[in-house]
Amino acid sequence: ASKASLQQRFEMLQEQLSLEAIPERIECFDVSHTAGEATVASCVAFDVHGPVKNDYRRFNIRDITAGDDYAAMQQAIARRYKRVIEGEGRLPDMVLIDGGKGQLHAAEEAIHELQIKGLVLLAVAKGRERKPGNEQLFLSGNAAATILTADSPALHLIQQVRDEAHRFAITGHRQRRNKQRVTSVLE
Repeated sequence: ASKASLQQRFEMLQEQLSLEAIPERIECFDVSHTAGEATVASCVAFDVHGPVKNDYRRFNIRDITAGDDYAAMQQAIARRYKRVIEGEGRLPDMVLIDGGKGQLHAAEEAIHELQIKGLVLLAVAKGRERKPGNEQLFLSGNAAATILTADSPALHLIQQVRDEAHRFAITGHRQRRNKQRVTSVLE
């Protein structure tokens, strides 16, 4: 029943976003930091069977202005898909970006620089009240936001994938930050 429900969510995603095909694999990126300290980006992968934990990745972001989420997102996507081009893993059908138009634009730039074609890019921005169910979806190439109903199975899939990326990013960020804070300059 769980697998059938997940398959239905993928089908509804294709229908409600008017995609050409049902996405078979979704990867989602999120960035986590505390006031720019110990910035970590995460990439999680989902397919019609659920999370693909072997394909989860974390990226320690470096050489950017502290707190620059756009540059962090661009660096994480560039590093991930450069590795895919070199033969590590496979490209997804859809890339979710936790953030709004700015993060989407940074992702588009990274994908364009790598000359990757055929990826569906979708940014997931929290609504004004920042409550689940009020998310705005920005599909690459569309100027207007798409808003799905709170009971939409497609929105539930997007939320599930986004929340997993968020959890994975925060965990990595906390580990990196705690490691930095217990390191002494004397060492």
